[in-house]
Amino acid sequence: MSSDSKSRVPLVILGAGVIGLTIAYIAACDPDVAFDITIVARDMPGDWHSQAWASPFAGASWSPHPLGATDERVRRWEQITFDRLWEMAPSGLRSPSKILGETDSILSTIWWKDLVREFRLLSESEVPVPYKVGIAFNTVTVNPMEYLSWLRSELESRGVVFRRQYIGSLNEVKPFVGEAGLLVNATSLGSRSLIGVEDEAMYPIRGQSIIVERTGLQEFVTVRSGGGLSEQVTSITPRPGLTQPNTAFLNGTHQVGNWDTSLDMSVAKGIFERCSALAPCLKDEGTKILMHNVGLRPDRKGGPRVEAERISLPLIRSDGLTPYLGENAEQQQNITVIHAYGMGAAGYQRSWGVAIEVLSLLKENMNM
Repeated sequence: MSSDSKSRVPLVILGAGVIGLTIAYIAACDPDVAFDITIVARDMPGDWHSQAWASPFAGASWSPHPLGATDERVRRWEQITFDRLWEMAPSGLRSPSKILGETDSILSTIWWKDLVREFRLLSESEVPVPYKVGIAFNTVTVNPMEYLSWLRSELESRGVVFRRQYIGSLNEVKPFVGEAGLLVNATSLGSRSLIGVEDEAMYPIRGQSIIVERTGLQEFVTVRSGGGLSEQVTSITPRPGLTQPNTAFLNGTHQVGNWDTSLDMSVAKGIFERCSALAPCLKDEGTKILMHNVGLRPDRKGGPRVEAERISLPLIRSDGLTPYLGENAEQQQNITVIHAYGMGAAGYQRSWGVAIEVLSLLKENMNM
């Protein structure tokens, strides 16, 4: 059946970060259901300096996170996404990578060795002082500015509508969803304060980083002290693409529960010094500091939330504190919300897997 002959299903997606955009892409390309997609967001691709969303400030390179070792669903998301990005040249970049360990404890948490490409343990002669062990593999990296812009362009070419609007309550989306529509909540850290969701399990992880211009940086390299991430993260991610040639992302920090988006130059100095120890060429003449970034990664206690919820609009609160939207908004209506948020620092590397699962949930809930 052609898309022209199928009935249209309204789909509203809250959030234009990498998760919301990828869900929209998967839905727009679906051969079975003709979705009329509207993305509603305060921040859009192009708002590269807005600290109100996380996607522009990501390293956007696949690297192992502890949750993949214990959560089979997360592992599946990451496998799907890695495979998809691996085949997406020129949007994706296949890059050689190294993880260096201060102790051999990193060898006990390599659940991901069959997920990446060309995994191997480094020989003793290949491991630089002062590190004890090392792992080499090929990974995938994207440039957030180019990648998010590409997603938006692809979506607009498929008729997806972008609407810039701040949404403070689920009541505000009722006019967009209509009587038969579906809603995806991909508001990441905004889900903590979005009335009707108010997920107190959401918390920020402060990430500070530096973008530099420097030739000769060809591989992703990071240092791990164990299976998890310490507050001080050290990694170098070469940036692919045409808009920022010969640039790299120097990371950084992993400060759990820290809401501060102000730049700390003493932290920046520490980042540069640690990364320069991994790549001494950073201190050579000609290195340019292009940008300092601070972003808040949207993590969640208990792990990501990807599930369907049936809600009734307008919202009714026992405390009577729901914002008034006018008499025309008082007619009661049940809608399905698919939540997709709480990816922490792993939004890019789980995005395609999450989007495929969300599409399945959308189809299951179309006629409810």
